Amino acid sequence: MKMRTGIRGLLIAAMVTFGTAGFAQQGASSPENYNQGFRLGFGLNAGAVTGDYFNWSLGADARLQYDFSKRTSITLTTGYTHLFGDNDIPDLGFIPVKGGFKAFVWDDEFYVLGELGAGFSVTNDYDKTAFLWAPGIGYATKYIDISVRYEGMTDFKADQVALRLAYGFKL
Repeated sequence: MKMRTGIRGLLIAAMVTFGTAGFAQQGASSPENYNQGFRLGFGLNAGAVTGDYFNWSLGADARLQYDFSKRTSITLTTGYTHLFGDNDIPDLGFIPVKGGFKAFVWDDEFYVLGELGAGFSVTNDYDKTAFLWAPGIGYATKYIDISVRYEGMTDFKADQVALRLAYGFKL
């Protein structure tokens, strides 16, 4: 329980710190000179589960991103995540569907991301849909995206800290 509270506090503090600094510098990039458009990324995720029932997670996702400016975007992410059970607890597979906001805060490469959505269980032993919330921080280049996120869930006792490695491109 203490680990979850500490991780949440650390992620929130990082988002506030980097987000404030990034928006203060936003005047340097002009939206008129930026070619708005869509990006698509495919990622692999691995993480440590902070709850009592699952040990770790592994998944894949697809993220559609629309860039409003060089520093701000909205996202839509879906995929599949598999949580590996502890001892007699069966594994859990779920499909997350999340919408979010992404803000580049430093050198147009480091960003903060906040997502909200739902996790639809696809495992026979579970029949719930959980509310998901996922703050994260990351680094993105023209094609590579590396990020760390905390993903909280209302059900399943399966909050996680996950690393995402992705390949993305403009559409």
